[in-house]
Amino acid sequence: MTTICPRCQKTISTQAIKCPHCGNILKAYGHPGMTLHQATQETYLCESCTYHEDDTCTFPQRPFAKSCILYQDKLQKPEQPIILPLNRRIKNWCDRNRGLLLLIVLLLMGLILTFIS
Repeated sequence: MTTICPRCQKTISTQAIKCPHCGNILKAYGHPGMTLHQATQETYLCESCTYHEDDTCTFPQRPFAKSCILYQDKLQKPEQPIILPLNRRIKNWCDRNRGLLLLIVLLLMGLILTFIS
């Protein structure tokens, strides 16, 4: 697969860490899985970023960032969250709160034993 370098506009591999033509860094921290979003020469990323629009961005270069790993285009549709069935949500909640459930069971057993005696 190929993409276009934002600096020199030449075709490069999507796995390239830096552009072989101009040396522009394309992946954050040299890691192939972290895409470094970059603005063109005359614009800033913040102008079209969702995080800038809703004021949740904490990036120090805001609002003049030319590159960012958290950039999310506000014109793209946000991904819909996966809605799990009720039984799966209950199971997940029980798995996360196992200690709380144990305390509740112990408390109920203590109350039952108190009323029986």
